Amino acid sequence: MNRRREFLKTTGLAGLGLFGAGSTLADSMKVLPLEAAYGNARMQSFNMSGFAAPKLNVVRVGIVGLGMRGPGAVDRLSKIEGVEIKALCDLLPERVEEAKKSLEGTIHRPEGYSGTPYAWKKMCERPDLDLIYIATPWEWHTPMAVFAMESGKHAAVEVPAARTLEECWQLVETSERTKKHCMQLENCCYDFFELMTLKMAREGFFGEVVHVEGAYIHDLLWLNFDKDKGYQGMWRLEENFRNGNLYPTHGLGPICQLLNINRGDQMDYLTSLSSNDFQMQKKAQELAAQDSFWNGYAAKTYRGNMNTTVVKTKLGKSIVIQHDVTSPRPYSRLHVVSGTEGYAQKYPEQKVAKGHSWMKEEEMKALKEKYTPEIVQKVGELAKQIGGHGGMDFMMDWRLIDCLRNGLPLDQDVYDAALWSCITPMSEWSVANRSNSIDIPDFTGGHWKTNAPVEITLKGGGTTKVRV
Repeated sequence: MNRRREFLKTTGLAGLGLFGAGSTLADSMKVLPLEAAYGNARMQSFNMSGFAAPKLNVVRVGIVGLGMRGPGAVDRLSKIEGVEIKALCDLLPERVEEAKKSLEGTIHRPEGYSGTPYAWKKMCERPDLDLIYIATPWEWHTPMAVFAMESGKHAAVEVPAARTLEECWQLVETSERTKKHCMQLENCCYDFFELMTLKMAREGFFGEVVHVEGAYIHDLLWLNFDKDKGYQGMWRLEENFRNGNLYPTHGLGPICQLLNINRGDQMDYLTSLSSNDFQMQKKAQELAAQDSFWNGYAAKTYRGNMNTTVVKTKLGKSIVIQHDVTSPRPYSRLHVVSGTEGYAQKYPEQKVAKGHSWMKEEEMKALKEKYTPEIVQKVGELAKQIGGHGGMDFMMDWRLIDCLRNGLPLDQDVYDAALWSCITPMSEWSVANRSNSIDIPDFTGGHWKTNAPVEITLKGGGTTKVRV
């Protein structure tokens, strides 16, 4: 057992919610710098940043989780050349049958796995799979990704990839040891405006980028409390007993790539503040007055309405990430890029400025023509037709498959999955300690200083076709 886990055991920190699932943080918990909690002994066994796995002419896929997100993935992957969907898995047999039926008339003839909470293990153990695509409730993400990699498969896992710091380290250590990809399926990295601002940043439009912002603001109060059409077993509502930024990666992923986080810069520390809860317990109590099913939920303490987390990077850049999924306000994945020479912002509109004034419509049109990345030129219109959050889901899946088929590094590696996901437990720790600053672990083992930035061209790839 390494020194990191030894420290957690001897200090008792391993039993806290920060490090392991199923526990809660004590408000009086002493704040320790992460260097103390983890030591400086973490030696990277293999650098997965820039790692290119052997080419796969055909990517044989098994998909687990066919509830909210899985069926869309089945449809999108079925349309990509070089994909063979060989296995489908869900706890509920009827979902597997529905997904299989959706593939009738295609080349795909998947075998179904269902009926028990661990049917996915049997699927992962098949020797004829290359990639396990995970779209299950959050508590299963890390166990499934780890088991997939241990079984010799690449793992593509919905957000968040991990719920605790210990799970983040499990993903990193397993990926390095097995030399299997672990990609967090952060679709917002493939939205059109975010891709455009990434290219703009790389080509110097903003000058030196000094500050970025991201957010996930989405009124989901009704869905969290919908026991018929909501999340299986009320799992998403159960997550809301944790007080912090529970869903940071949609806003965080694109701005991390833009700042070259893990690849030239690194997060240093964060501080996090949550408002009180003004809606969730009240909603549970209103429901409990009419339906005893909600009695247990009415007595629970929920996370605050709005969480704001602020991060300082090693190179002195600042990041703001917000989370609010209960307030009655318009949807926003705020995307802000502020540099020494320019500024861009999305939500409610896509705007760019050079100085005090927003660019006019004709200037924006010229800007988009100049800075539209190759991936959008290649599959952007097809992605819009196929769908998935306006096309970004399809571009994410297409890029993943194209990289695997051409033996290219993935745009998101296991260090991104761990770092972006760890913001949740780190923010919980800060909130529980009156917003004290918390050091953020370096999952790259110092290699962020030399890792190459994400490649935003299709160099060496772009060859995979689409079946419409």
